[in-house]
Amino acid sequence: MQRTERLFALAEYLRGRRTGVTAETLAERFGVTVRTIYRDLDTLRAASMPVAAERGRGGGYALDRSYSLPPVNFTAREAALLVALGRFAIDMRLLPFTGTLESALDKVRAALSTSAQRELLDRLKELSFLGVPSLPSKASVRAAIERAWFEQQPLRITYVDGNFLETTREVRIVSVVMDRHETRLDALDVRSGERRHYRVDRIVQAEVTRAFGT
Repeated sequence: MQRTERLFALAEYLRGRRTGVTAETLAERFGVTVRTIYRDLDTLRAASMPVAAERGRGGGYALDRSYSLPPVNFTAREAALLVALGRFAIDMRLLPFTGTLESALDKVRAALSTSAQRELLDRLKELSFLGVPSLPSKASVRAAIERAWFEQQPLRITYVDGNFLETTREVRIVSVVMDRHETRLDALDVRSGERRHYRVDRIVQAEVTRAFGT
C-alpha cells in the first residue's frame, strides 16, 4: 500500500470508529511500524484533520468529537456489495428491521453518480438469492421491536404459542436471534423474570412501553 493510499485508508478508519484506537493497533492493521503511524497521524493533523490522543480506558487516537464528518463516498463495487447483502437480508427476512434497511440502501444508491448507479443495477441483475425466507411478520410488530431494541425500552406483546393460546406480557429484549427460517426474540419477562424465546411471526401485536423513571 502506497503512503497516499494508506493515509486515506487511515483517515477513513478513524472516521468510521469515532472511538480511541492505539498506535500499535493501527500499525498492525496497516502493516507498518508504530513510528510510521505516528508520522501518518502528524500528516493528517497537518492537513487540518482533528486527530486527538485520548487517555484512559478506551483511549488512543480518535477524531475530535466535534468534528463534522463529510459524506461517505462509495465506489460502485462497494455499493453493489452493500446493496446485494441488504437485498438478501430483506428478501430472506433475516432482519425484522426492513423499513430502516430499505432507507439505508436508498441512501447508498443516492450517493452514487448516474453511471455508477447504472453499473450497480447491471451487477445486481447477475445475482440470485436461493433459499427459503423466514416466516413473515406484521410490519407494525417489526417497527415496535426495532424501536424497543434500539431505544432499550420494554415491549408489550400479544403472543400466540404453539397451542394457539394467546397471552399478553411485557418483556425486555436481550437479543434478536435469526435461526434459518425463524426470527426470534430472546427476551426477559418484566414481571416474572422468566427468560425465553418468542417467534416474531407469532407476535400479533406489539407496542413500546416506557421503563419506570424514563
